[in-house]
Amino acid sequence: MNFKDLAPPSNEGPPRALRVLGLIAMATVLSSTLFTDPKPSLHGDGLLVIAGFICLASGLFMAARREEQFEYARFIGLSLVGIGSIICAAVQPDSAGYAGVYFVVAIGGIRLGRDGAIIVCGGTVGGLVLVQLFEHENPAVVVGTLFSVLPWFLVMRLIRRLGERTRRSEGLVEELRESRAAHAESAALAERGRVARELHDVLAHSLSALALQLEGSRLLARDRGADPEVIEGLERAHHLAVSGLTEARQAISALRGDDLPALEDLAGTFPGAQLTVTGTPREASSEARLALYRTAQEALTNVRRHSASDRVELRLDYEEDGTTLTVQDHGAAAPVIGGRGYGLTGMRERAELLGGRLNAGPTDDGFRVELWLPS
Repeated sequence: MNFKDLAPPSNEGPPRALRVLGLIAMATVLSSTLFTDPKPSLHGDGLLVIAGFICLASGLFMAARREEQFEYARFIGLSLVGIGSIICAAVQPDSAGYAGVYFVVAIGGIRLGRDGAIIVCGGTVGGLVLVQLFEHENPAVVVGTLFSVLPWFLVMRLIRRLGERTRRSEGLVEELRESRAAHAESAALAERGRVARELHDVLAHSLSALALQLEGSRLLARDRGADPEVIEGLERAHHLAVSGLTEARQAISALRGDDLPALEDLAGTFPGAQLTVTGTPREASSEARLALYRTAQEALTNVRRHSASDRVELRLDYEEDGTTLTVQDHGAAAPVIGGRGYGLTGMRERAELLGGRLNAGPTDDGFRVELWLPS
């Protein structure tokens, strides 16, 4: 038998009402030993009373520890309480020493492992039976004691068993919940990977081919002396195709879970842009990171295209309920959204899909875009 089986780790103590009743019972036992004959003294039976009192007091202190690191102290403490109760019952038959036996049976039955409970409770009850046989020489007294103690012990073991079964059930439910969450996340990642492959195989290849065709057409038109407006139109179309290809690749990276460029890097591409971060940064989903990046990217692009501002303020606020991105320029003209498919409508739809909101509009000296996403 492994000693660890005597008092297995347990964070669960007996019910509060049982602990209170047990402490009251033990206080009664301790006080009764001081006022019952023979009284404590340094000779004869009085010395045994002192020994019993010390066992009861020290055992009660050790058994009352609830911390997991004191698991073996409970076993030893209840053993001492049992020894002290037997001594008091033998030396002071009129004291309340019997209450200590019930305390050991109750607390030991619910706090100790099977082997420990059998040793401590069985030893305590066995000692009490021997005392009663010696004092009364009447088997009926012993039978009455056994019939009063054994049901109490069985009830405590049943309570412990039900508690263990409940904890196991809760653990299985938690494992099932985690397994389902992991399965759902795995399925989502697989779907995102499939969509990323489709985008890469179809959209990215098509845009890449379109960009090459437009570049070839532009060079051919220039070599043949075509109308400058035609060449300019081909250049704009080529620029849009290249921009769309870049954004498609970034979307594919986001779907695959690749890291996006940091907002600091994005702000560094715009002269006069300054990023301020407040609060404690926290991890966000790839969709949220993409929404923040896209919103900042589109806002800066529109400032570059349509505003005379040479100063842009980006502010990223980490709050308890969410994250807020604010892009404020100080130009005279409000940005005109258009062209690339990531305008105000696209940014607002992206925010709403994530449970957030987007506000955009002119201010006294420029234009402000504000995106809020929940935590």
